[in-house]
Amino acid sequence: MPATGADEAADRRREQRGWYFYDWACSVYSTSVLTVFLGPYLTSVAEEAADADGYVHPLGIPVRAGSFFAYSVSLSVIVAVLVMPLVGAAADRTGRKKPLLAAAAYTGAAATTAMFLLGGDRYLLGGFLLIVANAASAVGTMLYNSYLPQIAPPEERDAVSSRGWAFGYAAGSLVLVVNLVLYTAHDSFGLSEGMAVRVCLASAGLWWGAFTLVPLRRLRDRRTEVREASAPGFRQLAATIRSMRRHPLTLAFLLAYLVYNDGIQTVISQASVYGSEELGLGQSTLIGAVLLVQVLAVAGALGMGRLARTYGAKRTILGSLVAWTLTLAAGYFLPAGAPVWFFVLAAGIGLVLGGSQALSRSLFSHLVPPGKEAEYFSAYEMSDRGMSWLGPLLFGITYQLTGSYRDAIISLVAFFILGFALLARVPVRQAIRDAGNPVPEKI
Repeated sequence: MPATGADEAADRRREQRGWYFYDWACSVYSTSVLTVFLGPYLTSVAEEAADADGYVHPLGIPVRAGSFFAYSVSLSVIVAVLVMPLVGAAADRTGRKKPLLAAAAYTGAAATTAMFLLGGDRYLLGGFLLIVANAASAVGTMLYNSYLPQIAPPEERDAVSSRGWAFGYAAGSLVLVVNLVLYTAHDSFGLSEGMAVRVCLASAGLWWGAFTLVPLRRLRDRRTEVREASAPGFRQLAATIRSMRRHPLTLAFLLAYLVYNDGIQTVISQASVYGSEELGLGQSTLIGAVLLVQVLAVAGALGMGRLARTYGAKRTILGSLVAWTLTLAAGYFLPAGAPVWFFVLAAGIGLVLGGSQALSRSLFSHLVPPGKEAEYFSAYEMSDRGMSWLGPLLFGITYQLTGSYRDAIISLVAFFILGFALLARVPVRQAIRDAGNPVPEKI
């Protein structure tokens, strides 16, 4: 008996709910591991292993202990940039995304769980596990994102993408609360501070692995016709870029996203530096602000998803870039030693953070030619993770020239203004038609 429209809709919603759970599974790694705990802890482990001059020597290369975490993150990005186009092309060619998603997720989850072993001076193990986990996270997220055009028709994508981001931020908030309780009250649990951090790190890996079972059960592989074989590493990246050049409007959107997302990522990474160095705020205040951002990003993602139903994704993203600009302008005038106003700033960031990211993902999904989802989302993910270096560079140069973190934070407004101008010029309806996709009523 053929499936009815109601049956197909029910199957689609079931698959969408499974898809949300990968964000629920992997976002804990980004929040608890990468944003809060691993950087300071791995730096302390490297300092424990350092020589009298403060250097460690991985593979005989002298590296200042305080830079080891940053270098490890950078190396993980290089690994991800090499691997993502190769995996993306293989996923599109075979249609077997689910085994690749499982491999990426469980590689990352295993590496994160193994961070429990980072005691003493095992900085090399820590760097290796970070590189593996971060690269696996990028590959898994790319594959996860590439499902969006397949599980949601055009009119549902903004809402589905927004719910996925909301699930991720909700999980990040929940686990971060538990981790902070364990960390701040570690003596009550009979744990040292270092052991508490290692438990928090490992718990993120276990969470990632456990909840990945849900999308693996519910998502479906879709067979595609066999296309050309994948090329190794940079050759596949070059092939992906050549393919995208045939869709210049898709590239134009990706350029706009690269610019304004660089600003977003820099605000996220440098806000704590601004809070501690310029405003004189303590660590507990900064961690509380991170948690507030996570909680409000859930409401922000869902709220902006609703706005997109009325005004379209492009207009809503443009509105969010205006909100980012106003938030940074307000941040410039924050008084020092006033945690309440820093929390107000964090609230503003949280409300626009999830929505601007979720709608950017759903808008890009309309610009991807059918059958090229994973390959194109590998380029999107590289824009998200691998290209966000201009913002920190501008932030650092501005501080070096002026000696003011206020001037450094306000300099990031340039990314949102330029990103706004570039996105406003993209004719998204024409871009969707050129990609061979149906044009939604609201976009």
